[in-house]
Amino acid sequence: MPSINRKRSRALWGQGFAALWAMLAMGLGALASRAEAAPFAYVANSGDGTVSVIDTATRKVVATIPVGKGGGGAVTPDDGVAVTPDEKRAYVANSGSNTVSVIDTVSNKVVGTVQVGNDPHGVAVSPDGAHVYVANFSPDNTVSVIDTVTNTVVASPQGGGFPFGVAVTPDGKDVYVTNLYGESVIDTASNTVVATVPEGNYDMGIAVTPDGKRVYVTNAHDGGLHLVSVIDTASKQVVATVAGVGYGPLAVAITPDGNYAYVSNLGSNTISVIATASNTVVATISDVSSPSGVAVTPDGKHAYVSNGGSNTVSVIATASNTVMDTIQ
Repeated sequence: MPSINRKRSRALWGQGFAALWAMLAMGLGALASRAEAAPFAYVANSGDGTVSVIDTATRKVVATIPVGKGGGGAVTPDDGVAVTPDEKRAYVANSGSNTVSVIDTVSNKVVGTVQVGNDPHGVAVSPDGAHVYVANFSPDNTVSVIDTVTNTVVASPQGGGFPFGVAVTPDGKDVYVTNLYGESVIDTASNTVVATVPEGNYDMGIAVTPDGKRVYVTNAHDGGLHLVSVIDTASKQVVATVAGVGYGPLAVAITPDGNYAYVSNLGSNTISVIATASNTVVATISDVSSPSGVAVTPDGKHAYVSNGGSNTVSVIATASNTVMDTIQ
């Protein structure tokens, strides 16, 4: 997916703005202007091969950027988006063309295209901005490591069976990759898998807490239970399982203070809010439609949710956990 930083943006993946939800994908992130105004959200529309840019101050689409072909996913159509820490570039996975588009965030134009593995989905940037990690779903089962200086693939470690989501720890040492039945942990120094975390079923979304101690993973279909697993990064083992989320949990985003995790439930048209201290669901938000992507703004006041069922983006006020606006 996916978190958002304070200046220009981090991004996550989700859906939005195309003809049919089954053909949509969206990476949603926020970035502030040079004048430190409100952030912008980047939305990857795999149905028409574009990225929409939302000004979160006005909650309006202010630009549409042509990128590569999306919607090539075998299981879900989600394509990832991530923005570098210096906020100058956004990287967008194009699952239908097996490429990653590089967007200049000032001009909102594509300035490069990187050939990666087959069916790319999740995208994450290292904290130092030196590398971008792209999960290639199938049949490659790899993670493409892109050097952001040259915009070339410099390594392709294995990502487990059908890798989908990807997240980098705050210290930049490990990359966690979700796959069909667990997670692969890649050491960034060697670009090799150093651990596997067997758990869940159809693991999809993934997010690391700001302190780097926990990883939250959505289990889209864990024996019909629909759970969120919590991994301890020190032991690289599951230390908690959160029940009570909705049907088909897909994406997850954590608030900047680390106190809450927002989970999109594609099948039940809800957002579950998890208190990370107790790992329990403390709120359920409706008024969304086939929600996929979710991101929290840098100030933690709002969560943005992509709705594949209505081709919109919902804006949630985190103080009340209610939908306050819908962006067409």
